[in-house]
Amino acid sequence: MANTSRHRVFVSFHSEDQKYRDRFVNLLDDRIVDKSVGDGDINKNLNPDEIRRQIRDDFIADATVTVVLIGSCTWKRRHVDWEIGASLTDTKHNDRCGLLGILLPTHQYYNKINNINYCLIPPRLAYNVGDENSFACLHNWTKDREKLAKWINQAFRRRNKEPPPDNSYAPFVKDRKGDCSKGWQGLG
Repeated sequence: MANTSRHRVFVSFHSEDQKYRDRFVNLLDDRIVDKSVGDGDINKNLNPDEIRRQIRDDFIADATVTVVLIGSCTWKRRHVDWEIGASLTDTKHNDRCGLLGILLPTHQYYNKINNINYCLIPPRLAYNVGDENSFACLHNWTKDREKLAKWINQAFRRRNKEPPPDNSYAPFVKDRKGDCSKGWQGLG
């Protein structure tokens, strides 16, 4: 029996991982509606509050699941942080999204999730993953359409679970600096 539900999926990623974003969307083209921000969709010269508003209201507003593609330096990106923050916010006009992290083959902990250093994934995501009862889950990159669809469905079902996700991490003001292999712990 074919799956007829198409989740509206916001894909958050670092620009250096564009090829994985494209592969992800192509693998699931008949199963999702892609809500991600493309190059040039938002004017980079706008003030940060306006950029965050546009991300939230123009791209994430009607998304049901946010998938974070995690490469080696994704944890440093302010836009990824803002996208996760907007996805976790449940407001009168924007429902909270389910959240799913996928480690890419470029990540040093790819295929080592059980021993992952959580400082090497975006902090807002790290605060919400752990065991199977957590708000969000982490998986390794796959080209298996059935697995990807299953993970998205699971994230969708978790989006309204109690307690709500932890969205208390202070938003990034700018991209983080530092060695991609050392992570965010201890950075201001």
